[in-house]
Amino acid sequence: MFEALSDRFDGIFKRLRGKGKLREEDVEEVLREIRVALLEADVDFTVVRTMQGRIRERAVGVELSEALNPAQHVIKIVHEELINALGGEAIKITFASRPPTVVLMAGLQGSGKTTNSAKLARWFKQQGRNPLLVGADLQRPAAVEQLRSLAGQIDVPVFSQPGDPVQTAAAGLAEARRLGRDVLIVDTAGRLAIDIELMEQVRQISDAVIPDYTFLVVDAMTGQDAVTVAKSFNETLALDGVILTKLDGDARGGAALSVKEVVGKPIAFASTGEKLGDFELFHPDRLAGRILGMGDVLTLIEKAEEVYEKEAAEEAAARLKDGHFTLDDFLEQMQQLKKMGPISGLVGMIPGMPKELKGAQIEDDQLAHIEAIIRSMTPAERADVDLIDGSRRARIARGSGSDPGEVGQLVKQFKEMQKMMKRIPGLSGTKKAGKKGKGKGKGKGKGPNRVGDPRAVVPAAPKQPFTLPGLN
Repeated sequence: MFEALSDRFDGIFKRLRGKGKLREEDVEEVLREIRVALLEADVDFTVVRTMQGRIRERAVGVELSEALNPAQHVIKIVHEELINALGGEAIKITFASRPPTVVLMAGLQGSGKTTNSAKLARWFKQQGRNPLLVGADLQRPAAVEQLRSLAGQIDVPVFSQPGDPVQTAAAGLAEARRLGRDVLIVDTAGRLAIDIELMEQVRQISDAVIPDYTFLVVDAMTGQDAVTVAKSFNETLALDGVILTKLDGDARGGAALSVKEVVGKPIAFASTGEKLGDFELFHPDRLAGRILGMGDVLTLIEKAEEVYEKEAAEEAAARLKDGHFTLDDFLEQMQQLKKMGPISGLVGMIPGMPKELKGAQIEDDQLAHIEAIIRSMTPAERADVDLIDGSRRARIARGSGSDPGEVGQLVKQFKEMQKMMKRIPGLSGTKKAGKKGKGKGKGKGKGPNRVGDPRAVVPAAPKQPFTLPGLN
């Protein structure tokens, strides 16, 4: 999502670069282009008009900072206004003084309400809480069974009983108190469209459990319809926030940029994939950075911290320092990386990444192809790639469904990576670097060029970028 909008902004700002001054006509031209870009992204017209006015007021006649050129100045303003449009700050969840903290989930059928109830339960577990899920959607066939299946994956109990949804929700609250559960998440029924019966049932459930938070789950792919749905629900339930689903899709993203301004309620969480772990607290500043091509390093770090096992990471770092990084280590790093989500999604979080690479679709099957080549090697070959000669390459190729050339390319590029790692100061040769009084000679273990010496010069990057079979 937002790729088209990001491309439009990139083109707008490129034309600004090189200008010595930021004239009023330059600002007006940029505003016209921004207006078109936002409308094409399905952003609500009133939101577009409001953003235009704020950008114009801040940009025209303002003294430019000596450290900023005109393009940077406009980018800064647009970035801040995007953050405002997206809600300003991430929502802060506070817990009830008398448990449980009750969360009511509402939304239309097909919006992902049940799945996101389980995702939210997983998120609360990560915060050290003990949630209980209540299946109060008694109208959609197999809704409770779906909730139980999802909850089983994260080891969270589910309460439900046949009959009346309002009584079921109230009984679920009593059960949470009996079990000492400190968070209660109530999954309610939805309809294909907003109707009086749906609204009345959700209102009665809300009256029965008195939620601390009421979240509306809306499908970001529905564009402005999502904003209309949010307005209708807010008139009945007084929402506390919105959970946007399918933010990893190819929709234009207008719902994300419109819902706060139009409805007056923040986006609380974002669902970015089908897996239960593809769910995160919504940070307006981070999404604004992604839209403008600034990356999202904080989310990238959080994903890495979530999936990387501390002991495994420390062992890998120790082997790196000793200069013993093998294909087994590389394979382990690949497995950890895959846990962080689709590679194409992670690429967009890296600042300064070329636009062409951000749009590249790096699929799991391409990584699986590399993995197959490595797993077709013997333990001795993975530990020492120098053992792999022509006959071994042929055998590995047959075992992995590739050709000997791909095997050779992987081996060659991995050896280049090993060499570069060994030359990076502080990563290897630490024992030799600690010796004193022998700093004038040349060669290994001597002088500023020795491995691990803090004065050593890091080698220039190779002329050919590091690529792997199936990814270049």
